[in-house]
Amino acid sequence: MTKPSAKLNTFPVFMRVEGQAVVIIGGGEEAFAKARLMAQSSARLLVVSDRLEADFAAWIAQNGVSHINAPYRAGHLAGAVMVFVATGDVVQDRTVSNDARRLGVPVNAVDRPELCDFFTPALVNRAPLAIAIGTEGAGPVLAQMVRAKIDRLLSPSLGQLAGLASSFRETAEALLPKGTARRRFWREFFAGAPARALERGELENARRAAAELLHGDKAATGHVALVGAGPGAEDLLTLRAHRHLMEADVIAYDALVPEAVIAMGRRDADRLPVGKRKGCHSKSQAEINVLLVKLARQGKRVVRLKSGDPLVFGRAGEEMQVLRDAGISYEVVPGVTSAFAAAADFELPLTLRGVTSSMVFTTGHDLKGKSLPDWAKLAISGATVAVYMGRSVAADVATRLIEAGLAPDTAVAVVENASLAGRRKFHGTLADLSSLEARTDLTGPVMTIIGDAVAGANFTGSEPLAGQRAKAANRSFEDSLT
Repeated sequence: MTKPSAKLNTFPVFMRVEGQAVVIIGGGEEAFAKARLMAQSSARLLVVSDRLEADFAAWIAQNGVSHINAPYRAGHLAGAVMVFVATGDVVQDRTVSNDARRLGVPVNAVDRPELCDFFTPALVNRAPLAIAIGTEGAGPVLAQMVRAKIDRLLSPSLGQLAGLASSFRETAEALLPKGTARRRFWREFFAGAPARALERGELENARRAAAELLHGDKAATGHVALVGAGPGAEDLLTLRAHRHLMEADVIAYDALVPEAVIAMGRRDADRLPVGKRKGCHSKSQAEINVLLVKLARQGKRVVRLKSGDPLVFGRAGEEMQVLRDAGISYEVVPGVTSAFAAAADFELPLTLRGVTSSMVFTTGHDLKGKSLPDWAKLAISGATVAVYMGRSVAADVATRLIEAGLAPDTAVAVVENASLAGRRKFHGTLADLSSLEARTDLTGPVMTIIGDAVAGANFTGSEPLAGQRAKAANRSFEDSLT
């Protein structure tokens, strides 16, 4: 078996095409794909074909692309800086390739590597920033898969940030000496306040932040991102959340965030567990608040990683207030909250036309007091109720809602570890819900959904709560006899 070569047989380059002619020979789907690719550049496109597919013809008209409606001839290549040929006919493709080579014009023949002088890469376009991925024609699908992964990691505003950097380059070189000072400026430019302002679409604020960074003598300022980790499955993490994890100096995470999600962060980031799980608080909220301010004042980029969504029972309000009071910049990155993940596990519509058009999110602890919370009236009138962390108060929730007038046969769906491969699902009625408290085998976070819309769920793979209620009743009877 031949040992794979560690050397490239094709070498990636970036060719200047601004205002230059790029010729595309062919009128079918492959030629159309090359035209769309090159339309991302500032080249002048010329399509040569006497037979155009309808979609291609419409696109040419909409984009002002030049078209020669005639059979190909060598003169069509005059003045071109590159040629693409995709006629679908091997003889014709070879003719074009030979003509191009004779004229000294680089040529790409689609799906005919032996006729190619160059290969088109899978392209991540953040103009003026571009990333090209190539496989020397061996695996175009692999190149597209790699492109998709890189594309997810890069902010859509990155190209605009690169353009802004270009406008500051001469001034930075004039004001800042080579070495540490200049590197520090650009590092803070691309990862600090200017970049964050552009993420929010605030170009003028980004310019102002860059100017202050350039003319000031301030140490790098920290930033805190309150990031929703989602319900547990790492592929439910948002692209923005993933980007923040990859840029973080410190990741302060809650106990409910799985290791697989934490591992998506930058490898050399400090990882600080801050607890916040029922019965196991490694740090109090006050201690977490102090920690966030301390790290940010050290110039750190901090990700405060919270299960689900930071703004849904995540105590983000307290952390934001502390950061505001301390003058620390921060932002909130939403996550998929557990109620949505549990509903998806059950294929359960949280709102259903003609049945319910409102929702309630609660921890259930509101129902342990003497007074009935206002939202309970919504539940009785037909709202879907999502109860977070509700296993230990399931009996209180059921009892109070039934006493308030909610029908005992109202449908209930329960999920442990929503979204994860090892999730467990249960279904039944409000009258069955109290059996959850006796379930010592449920060690993961439990989400309970109550309401008439639950009746429309898919209960395949779900265990009935009624059986557990009967077992609990038998145990109580046996205990009374002893």
